[in-house]
Amino acid sequence: MSDRLPFVLRVTGTLLLLTACAAVMTVVATLTLFQCRRLYSRRLATPCGRLVLRLWGIRMLVHQDAPFPLRQTVFISNHTSTADLFALVALGLPNVRFFLSGYLRALVPLGIIGYLTGIFWTVPQIHPERRTRIFQRAERILRRSGESVYLSPEGTRITTDAIGHFNKGAFHLATALHAPIVPIYILIPRAIDPGRGLHARPGDMHVYIRAPIETADWRIADLEKNRSRMREFYVEWKRELERRQ
Repeated sequence: MSDRLPFVLRVTGTLLLLTACAAVMTVVATLTLFQCRRLYSRRLATPCGRLVLRLWGIRMLVHQDAPFPLRQTVFISNHTSTADLFALVALGLPNVRFFLSGYLRALVPLGIIGYLTGIFWTVPQIHPERRTRIFQRAERILRRSGESVYLSPEGTRITTDAIGHFNKGAFHLATALHAPIVPIYILIPRAIDPGRGLHARPGDMHVYIRAPIETADWRIADLEKNRSRMREFYVEWKRELERRQ
């Protein structure tokens, strides 16, 4: 019971923060005629993500090898916890749009925030034709806008045991846009967050950001090879981080 009450209070606080963020963002978007997506993301969504982490007592420690590129970039990361979403938003990735699972729109405040910040909502892998159309639309929009994008190659998989299967969408986008890939690894100890769900506990979350990987010479014909190569990159990265612990 003593552990249950703080959990309920934190969940309630998270929902209230998301609702307040959605309400303020709606007002600001209306006043700016829905034309300032970067403002909504950096000045409203990013602080909201940081406040949620603070509410749960999670301190995010960022280890970054190089500054973020100034040009269009594809950001990718592993996916081990529900807390990943708030950490990635809290990072304030420059001029970025996110891919997120469409079922998250059921949480109305998050759906509003997603609409105003230009999230690309995805569908499960069992709907390949719909996914293809979503990614084709995203490519057209990103090519026109020059914006960066974040997505996890692991999709909706949430486990800390191993690096999962990598989907090809992120690498297809990077190849088509000739945009560098910035790899991110989110390390959350099990003592802090067991994975799926909101039952996070106070502690330190480490976010590692590697230097950009150029894709100028990547070709669609090499998509499978590059996907496998990037998965092996993450597998070795995970081993390296585990050896340091």
